[in-house]
Amino acid sequence: MRMANGAALTRPEPRWGPALAIVAVLVLLAVLPRHVQIMPVWVSYVVALAVLVPMAAVTFPVGNIHFWLRVEKAVILVFAGAYVVNTALELADMIGVLSLGPPETRAVTLLSSSLAIWVTNVLAFALLYWQIDSGGPAARKSGDNLPDWLFPQAAMPDVASPGWRPFFFDYLSLAYNTATAFSPTDVMPLSRRAKMLTMLESAISLLTLAIVAARAVNAVP
Repeated sequence: MRMANGAALTRPEPRWGPALAIVAVLVLLAVLPRHVQIMPVWVSYVVALAVLVPMAAVTFPVGNIHFWLRVEKAVILVFAGAYVVNTALELADMIGVLSLGPPETRAVTLLSSSLAIWVTNVLAFALLYWQIDSGGPAARKSGDNLPDWLFPQAAMPDVASPGWRPFFFDYLSLAYNTATAFSPTDVMPLSRRAKMLTMLESAISLLTLAIVAARAVNAVP
């Protein structure tokens, strides 16, 4: 039993959640209208493959796992950062469509694009939070690094299971709450970079909502 517990402690965090998030981002980018897409579709496929390969190498250890963990972190940070920038550019394009596009195309474009952009925003920031908090999923096991976010289970260990630490879906919940409530709700950002990232995610979500609201106001006779 002791050996089994030791193996569980050294086992990497499952990557199927982040992998599904990356695939979902690709699907959403594929359904965006052509004039809203900033990057070519093939670039998204290449970047996703570059992210999924080290994830698979971490899940099914191939060679030096520490090397693959570093590669995974670097590629995911580039992936998420690129899509945050891409989202901002997509929003700028949507503003142009709202201002200059013909009325019959504005409603369809805004409804499809705003939902895709909002979900992509949540998934991209969930990946960012997951990778930077306390140095990433591997570093969180040791507990040597200071956390960027304070989860309720860490603040009140008596209500959490022994050895609890946040997994990807905890950061997905954080990103969702930040995008919907424009604040991290029950999770407190501690570091400056955590505060800046949550502010940026909230701003993108708020701007997306403002664009949709502006279209709705214009549609009122």
